[in-house]
Amino acid sequence: MPIRPARASVVVAALAVASSLSLAACGSDSLESGAAKASSAAGSATAAASQAVDQALADKVPAKIKQAGVLKVGSDASYAPNEFIGDDGKTVTGMDVDLFTAAAQKLGLKAEFQNAEFPSIILGVTSGKFDVGVSSFTINADRKQKVNMVQYFNAGTLWAVKKGNPKQVDPAKACGLKVGVQKGTVQIDDLTARSKKCTDAGQPAITQIVETEQSKVTADLSSGKVDAMAADSPITNYAVKQTNGQLEKVGELYDSAPYGIVVPKDHQALAEAIGGAFAAMEKSGDYKKVLEKWNNADGAVTAFPVNP
Repeated sequence: MPIRPARASVVVAALAVASSLSLAACGSDSLESGAAKASSAAGSATAAASQAVDQALADKVPAKIKQAGVLKVGSDASYAPNEFIGDDGKTVTGMDVDLFTAAAQKLGLKAEFQNAEFPSIILGVTSGKFDVGVSSFTINADRKQKVNMVQYFNAGTLWAVKKGNPKQVDPAKACGLKVGVQKGTVQIDDLTARSKKCTDAGQPAITQIVETEQSKVTADLSSGKVDAMAADSPITNYAVKQTNGQLEKVGELYDSAPYGIVVPKDHQALAEAIGGAFAAMEKSGDYKKVLEKWNNADGAVTAFPVNP
């Protein structure tokens, strides 16, 4: 998972490949440079169900944000189906967008998503560039030292290979393989640990092919640049579905862990309000409806604590 961790319905992210393989998609930022990606126009998708304001929760919102009426949200829109660029070429959409847009409505606010490279988002939150970060962040001890994290979903790591598994990849026996992974994710830590076990046993190391965007990781696998890829389970499931039979899952899901909304340390009340908004949506059934829309109901949680 992106120590995000690790990122369907109507819109799919284009997974561009340099080879002749063609992937089903409509609209993509997969070939954007980092600078272009960071400067993409941003927007927010409409949530599955409009939410009534919960005044008790809205009263916890910091005055400056309440006055603006907007939550500025940092999100890496290359992690379909959780967050990706829609078919208009500029709007950030996806499961996380639907979930957080609805949560913001509960607080009487509008969520405005800004596309940003994943490793820069937490710094953007702590520096005040973003009010929150919503980008499939896995909750871990290191992150909780820097920011508050509000639990809202659960995911694990899942590998994928080319259809038929021509390299006979087994995640438990990956020595000597080239494995694609997104920069800044927990999968890098996982692969590093696996590779050390290989070299300690006198076997070839695992070669990590690291890309800034998950869409490029998926493209690397489709084109044969890598033997396998490792990503959060929702992302791997989505990639398999959207590549029209070119890819398949291999091995079992492992290292399941919760995702968290990133909130500044000095905005504890805002974090609690966001958790309360999710709890209210879980009670009403709207939380589950969003997950079902994106075929991710198996990642639902029933509690939304701050820094679990």
